[in-house]
Amino acid sequence: MTQSHTITVEPLGREVECREDQSILDACLRSGVWLPHSCTHGTCATCKADVLEGEVDHGAASSFALMDYERDEGKLLPCTARPRSDVVIEADIDVDDSVEVFPVQDYTATVVELTEIARETVRLVVELDREIGFNAGQYLKFQVPAADGLPAVDRTWSIASPPTEARRLEFHVRRVPGGRGTDGWVFGGLAVGDTVAVSGPYGRFVLRTGDDRHAVLVGGGTGLAPLKSMLRHALENGEYEGHLTLYQGARTREWLYDVDYFRSLAARFPSQFTYRPCLSEESAADCGDEAGRYGFGMVTDVIAADHESLSGCSGYLCGPPPMVEAALKTLMGKRLFPRDIHREEFFNESDKESGAVRSPLIKR
Repeated sequence: MTQSHTITVEPLGREVECREDQSILDACLRSGVWLPHSCTHGTCATCKADVLEGEVDHGAASSFALMDYERDEGKLLPCTARPRSDVVIEADIDVDDSVEVFPVQDYTATVVELTEIARETVRLVVELDREIGFNAGQYLKFQVPAADGLPAVDRTWSIASPPTEARRLEFHVRRVPGGRGTDGWVFGGLAVGDTVAVSGPYGRFVLRTGDDRHAVLVGGGTGLAPLKSMLRHALENGEYEGHLTLYQGARTREWLYDVDYFRSLAARFPSQFTYRPCLSEESAADCGDEAGRYGFGMVTDVIAADHESLSGCSGYLCGPPPMVEAALKTLMGKRLFPRDIHREEFFNESDKESGAVRSPLIKR
């Protein structure tokens, strides 16, 4: 039997039992003790904490996310660290009381839909064996099965459906050439009727439902998924009082998806929702009679042209790191404070070794 140890989390004073083959973050989240986290795989450093007492195995923490000198100083990443004795850690816990904490649990999911929705992009819909509680914007871990002599691995994808749909969950997955979870699984043999082991919910990129400010949501690629969850929850379930504007960025129309859905949503909620699909590599001439329904140029250029100031607003940014960084600068340039901008970048597994240390989700 695997030995367990007691993890004491300060400044909460909470005690959690953690197996030696289990990460400290996993044990805490499954016990309903919230710790800051994003990637859950040792890349982003969001969960970095201090070891006050005890011994840990740091596991697969990236040397960029947890430097050697930080290990020597008693730092750890709870998402990869495993206990080797009773451990006391001190974490920077800043809990938003408006966001409910749902303990992480394991589920069996059955694939009920796998449909191509855009270039190299599919909609994956699964039915869980029981209901799950989550906040709009959170994600699940999928266990990619062992294959071709390679062990099973975890990959994470954001939930695109609202929390009120607690068993049938939607995900958007883009193919990554050579990717173990995408090219080698979702696009390489996964089929309707297959069962998948999943766990969750994870993540801190969530809709603040108690807010009533104008929210500017910016999504690139499948970074649209958590934003769709937020929008559906806000509008269809009446969970947000302020106006919401969605900027969906893509290179060309073949990379865009769910355009008709968002246009219908804007028609249903004209006083509360504005939809702006943006194309960076097509012009008005390319779109002909449809030109008036798109913004042209980088999504940041469209935002800048649309707003003289965004003072008093909030922002939600999700997608490839360059887009997120550019959007962050644009919103700040329009007088939006960093504390009011929530963001999540999507990286590939290869970024773990390249020094891209702020990865919220491993997508590959």
